[in-house]
Amino acid sequence: MVGFCRILCWIVRCEPESRVRIHTALTCSARTFIYAANPTGGVTGSAPSAKAWTALLRSWDRQQESSIPNRESKFEAVLTVLGTYLGRRFTVMDLGSGPGSLAVRILERFPQARVTAVDFDPVLLKIGREASKALDRHITWVDADIGSAGWTEQLPSMGFDAVVSSTALHWLDRPRLGRMYGDLARIMRKGGIFLNGDVLPLGEAKKTLTDITEKIRFDRYGTLEVEFGPWERWWKKVEREQKGLGPAFRERKARFAGATAPEGMLSLEDHVQLLHAAGFSEVDTLWQNLMQDRILAAIR
Repeated sequence: MVGFCRILCWIVRCEPESRVRIHTALTCSARTFIYAANPTGGVTGSAPSAKAWTALLRSWDRQQESSIPNRESKFEAVLTVLGTYLGRRFTVMDLGSGPGSLAVRILERFPQARVTAVDFDPVLLKIGREASKALDRHITWVDADIGSAGWTEQLPSMGFDAVVSSTALHWLDRPRLGRMYGDLARIMRKGGIFLNGDVLPLGEAKKTLTDITEKIRFDRYGTLEVEFGPWERWWKKVEREQKGLGPAFRERKARFAGATAPEGMLSLEDHVQLLHAAGFSEVDTLWQNLMQDRILAAIR
């Protein structure tokens, strides 16, 4: 595959530290392989203030928006679908929630909803928990490794009306993603909706269309540094300046020590096939931009 997937293949051939640093720039997922971006450990100290936690979340959003075009439009599309299909009162799980960018937006739009935010990065979980304290009655944070054996046992409840994810699940390989979709089919109510907002490549058979989308990406960014540099600088700045996050940074490095990025990226067709195999129906794209970022929807 060319374009974006060619870039991924180049990343895989890089030196290990560079590979992990650049490859992870796209995600805030539960499989966030970012330990190598920060070679020095944090130092414990006073925790950030309430305003500082909120500022950290907002700064996370800014750096994500620099490498994920139309991020807010994608979020708005997710919110519109949730409200149209489920109304204003529902339960939803946010997979690979990071510090809660989408989860908080859901509760701002639907105050009667209940959100379960799941991630495996201790730093992002800490920021999310602290930045969303005003929403404590409506959001539950879960520390779990999505798709691993027994990860759903960490959930406080089942029978979700919806499951959403944003820029997260492309880091799962095919066997793990298939198991995860099977888990979702088991813990979602019949008729529930799954919305995955992520880069989902068109696949090998659509080389010309893929070339077009990657030319659009190159015209926008030009280099990997322009596209992913803000992500790396954000992590270094947070570890350097937020001393109270020192224990969380050390835990993250312990969790992801020796982790490697998956080979390549599963295509849109792969996701569709695996969702059907897990028991989902009406699987199709509801939103997309010109760089293969799309919202794939499925009905349980």
